[in-house]
Amino acid sequence: MFDRFGPSYRWWVTACGMLGSMTMVLSSTIVNVSIPSVMGAFGVGQDLAQWASTSFLTTMVASQLLNSWTSRAIGPRNTYLMALAVFALGAVLAAVSPSIEVLILGRVMQGFAAGLVQPLAMATAVAVFPPERRGMAVGTVGMGIALAPTFGPLVGGVTIDLVTWRHVFIVPLPLVGLSAMMALTFMPARNPKEKKPTFDWVGFLLLVAFLILIMAGIGNGQRWGWDSPKLLTFALVGTICGVLFVVTQLRSKSPLLDPKLFLDARFASAVAVAFAFGVGNFATNYSIPLFAQTIQGYTATKAGLVLLPAGLLLVMMMQVSGRLADAVPPHLPIIVGCGTFVIAALALATIDVNTAFFSLALLVMCTRGSMSLISPNMGKAALSAVPSEKMAQGAGTFNFFRQLGGAFGVNMTAVTIEMRTAYHADFLTATQVSDKGPTAEMLDKVRELLNAAGVPSPTDGAVALDFLGKVLYAQANTFAFHDSFRQIALIFGLTLIPAFILGRSRSKI
Repeated sequence: MFDRFGPSYRWWVTACGMLGSMTMVLSSTIVNVSIPSVMGAFGVGQDLAQWASTSFLTTMVASQLLNSWTSRAIGPRNTYLMALAVFALGAVLAAVSPSIEVLILGRVMQGFAAGLVQPLAMATAVAVFPPERRGMAVGTVGMGIALAPTFGPLVGGVTIDLVTWRHVFIVPLPLVGLSAMMALTFMPARNPKEKKPTFDWVGFLLLVAFLILIMAGIGNGQRWGWDSPKLLTFALVGTICGVLFVVTQLRSKSPLLDPKLFLDARFASAVAVAFAFGVGNFATNYSIPLFAQTIQGYTATKAGLVLLPAGLLLVMMMQVSGRLADAVPPHLPIIVGCGTFVIAALALATIDVNTAFFSLALLVMCTRGSMSLISPNMGKAALSAVPSEKMAQGAGTFNFFRQLGGAFGVNMTAVTIEMRTAYHADFLTATQVSDKGPTAEMLDKVRELLNAAGVPSPTDGAVALDFLGKVLYAQANTFAFHDSFRQIALIFGLTLIPAFILGRSRSKI
């Protein structure tokens, strides 16, 4: 390749990887603004609709572990092209889906592809550059990955408002085609001299089973009942698979995830921060556009615009935070970032239908500013605690738990909103007494307005009660969003504990 293209080849292959990664990340966030439309199209609640996002993230977490094996077994080029083909098929399937189940299957295919493409893009960029220039290459790929979530909700919102929600799955396909053409030219093929690698399929399948059973159990708990035999079976079998996975990894010479790394308190603490980071990042990316549309009545485009300033701030702050990570002990920015995120999340727990657009956008910017302090420092802390011979294992484990936090965060948030909406609706309904107090006054005023509009007296009472029910549900839904933001704040508050543990070992980092 160098003989053919010269030194410019390095940047061509990096651009190819960055474009593929951007496409995958764009697809993971572009869907968030479509959740209300998916709920309406298939007549499902949030507990099912959120799987349009969660299934993508969960599958991506698992397939990341396949990347190293496929790259060596069939080569980076074939792995990349295979992943793009699976992604495109998943996109088409999701776009034409006749049911929520088919939509979820399409998103599973896309998530599988994303898990292969992102680490491959990073590994290829590192491989073609000399050591002294690898930081720039990684930063280039990382910049693309950071920009995609910034524009994803906006692009998705514009697409929904101009066409339909189904077209959000089609939007990334031109980028897929361009990535495939570039990959045919620039992605390296398999080295024929390289021995065919082995792979821990038993461990991988146990991990996949654990993820599916636990995530499905959490996501369906509200519909099945939290004490239902089906849910308890999922939890039991999932736990067994998780335990068996840990056992196999402890015995394996080449573990997918090395549990022994967690014997170092610094590494374990950094991974705990990474998990919480994933929860907060993806949960807010999911819930804020949903709040803007369902509570405030924003269009999908306007809901996407709420996240845009925060995304741009995050991209700009990453450069500053990267330099800060080299200048101060990593636990200090992490503590500040977690603390400010807690404050921002608690402030989000006060928003309602009357919150101004710019106020909401400002609060989201505060969360992203906090994350920019956390992101580079948690990575530095984690990898500084890992021996050089286990650096690849450490990086893989760190990224796995960060992405797992994202999948868990979306799942948890959707279930919390669903559960707490039902709870608050029941409570508010029980407090309403139609024969006296404010409720009676409101119903009388609604009847007067209906009568003035020509609605006859025999039916005005039923219409007024229906209106009251909608008001109560909207209020209950608002309270549920508040509960979800407090939940995220609590998780970040608890993350201060591992952050302080990192501080105890600052001299070693």
